[in-house]
Amino acid sequence: MKVYISCDLEGISGVVAGPQVRAGTEEYKRAQKLMTAEVNAAIEGALAGGATEVVVNDSHGFMRNILIEELHAEAQLISGSPKPLGMMQGLDDSFDAAFFIGYHAQAGTAYSILDHTYSSATAYRVALNGRTVGETGLNAALAGYFGVPVALVTGDRLLTEEARSLLGPIEAVAVKESCARTAARCLSPEVAHRLIKEAAQRALRKRGRPFVLQPPITLTVDFISSAHADMAELIPGSHREGRRVEYTHDDYLTVYKVLRAMLSLAASVK
Repeated sequence: MKVYISCDLEGISGVVAGPQVRAGTEEYKRAQKLMTAEVNAAIEGALAGGATEVVVNDSHGFMRNILIEELHAEAQLISGSPKPLGMMQGLDDSFDAAFFIGYHAQAGTAYSILDHTYSSATAYRVALNGRTVGETGLNAALAGYFGVPVALVTGDRLLTEEARSLLGPIEAVAVKESCARTAARCLSPEVAHRLIKEAAQRALRKRGRPFVLQPPITLTVDFISSAHADMAELIPGSHREGRRVEYTHDDYLTVYKVLRAMLSLAASVK
């Protein structure tokens, strides 16, 4: 059984503020260790649940956060950026389940830790077929494209509620309770690791169904600035109204790549 793990940083227990997720600070160095340890807990649970291969994709920022020298020896690590599929690099239809570890809630979620959707500098709202989604939904849809169910998510409580609302009664571990965008009541690493390991093992027993979007699929991005939309609408086939740019296609892999291209183009302007 093959398990794919996409790991972000904002949803790790103990991580609550900007300096912890930006390289170059002492707090970031601590956050790297916390991130690696939560991934290890998920790996241990996956192996206990019958996984024979585990691939971890570092999915935060420049995607060189996980400390490979401290990563579980049975796992393989995809590190570095840019990657063609970004947060979901390495995923294909050979995997049996996907885990999203350390994820955060979508942009605009009140009180959720460091909420955003891919780009806090450019994207105000992202939707698929009219439903607002965050990174969990966008990435789960790509997993679904490959026929892979998302079996486990971890992050703050609001993230777990978002994931279950979209994906159904999957395994979800809330490792912290946010009380503001940069403050939360956090579980100790020991407790968080135990809960993640146990949930990962359960997740492989039930797995659930892939999250599959029915075509045609319309991507809607509301940008923070009209200058961002100026660049995003350069994508052939896109449609623009004010700060909103839409794109419709039958193939979700194409839609996913268009989103990444739009955000990259938008980030090229101030």
